[in-house]
Amino acid sequence: MAQQRSRRLRKKLHIEEFQELGFSVSWRFAEGTSVETIDATLDKFVDDVIDPAGLAFEGSGYLHWEGLICLQKTGHCTDAHRELVAAWLKAQQLQDVKVSELFDIWWELPENLLS
Repeated sequence: MAQQRSRRLRKKLHIEEFQELGFSVSWRFAEGTSVETIDATLDKFVDDVIDPAGLAFEGSGYLHWEGLICLQKTGHCTDAHRELVAAWLKAQQLQDVKVSELFDIWWELPENLLS
């Protein structure tokens, strides 16, 4: 039996109309890539893709990067967002570009992003 929850509780739990879908992304820079090149590429990633599309990126790495992408506001990322991110990363000649399927960023976070 479905449980009726108030709007306030649904918002706190990030469920129903407050559910947020995002996706994970990972890529590698070529061995020997300088820190300056990595920094410039990440700045360009944010300036060219993340901010203009209203996305947010949380990630870390050095030569191998992993992270989470979601919207800057409550809502659902789309397959178009996934394709935009993947195409941009591949156009930069980054290696092993992987973009996951969409998932609920509050309740279905993949194991590789939990640590």
